[in-house]
Amino acid sequence: MGSSTGTSAVPSTADLMESVAAVGAAYFQDFAAAAGLHGLNSSQAKALKAVQEPVPMRALAGRLGCDASNVTGIVDRLESLGLAHREAAPGDRRVKIVSITEEGRDVLERIRRDMTRAHEAFASLDEGQRVQLDTLCRQVLPLLAGR
Repeated sequence: MGSSTGTSAVPSTADLMESVAAVGAAYFQDFAAAAGLHGLNSSQAKALKAVQEPVPMRALAGRLGCDASNVTGIVDRLESLGLAHREAAPGDRRVKIVSITEEGRDVLERIRRDMTRAHEAFASLDEGQRVQLDTLCRQVLPLLAGR
C-alpha cells in the first residue's frame, strides 16, 4: 500500500479503496457464514435486513442490486421459513409489500451475534477509534451511495 517516504505515508485514494474493499469483503464473508448457520444464504439474509420496514418488491430489488425476478425467489424462501411476509399494497394490489416477521427479527439478531470475526475486530478498537471510524463511515457513505 502506498509508497513510504518517511515515517508515515499518506495512503492514496487507490490505497484507501483497496483497504475499504478488503474490510468490506471480510465483513461480508463473516455475515455470509453467520447467515449460513441459520439456513440462509447471504442474499436472503441481506434481504431480511433490508425489509425491517415494509418495502415494495421492486424497491427491495434495487436495495439488493438485483433483478426484480430474482427477488421473488428470495422472498419465497424467507416466507417459507416464516421470516418475512408479503401483502398487496393498499392503493395498488399489483404492488407487493415485503415485511419482516418477529421470527425474522430474531434470526437477524442471531446472525449479528454470530458474526464473531466482526465482533472481535470492532472490540479491538478503543473508544476514540470507534468514534473516528463511525465518523468516517458516516462521512463517506452518502457519497458512495449517491445520496
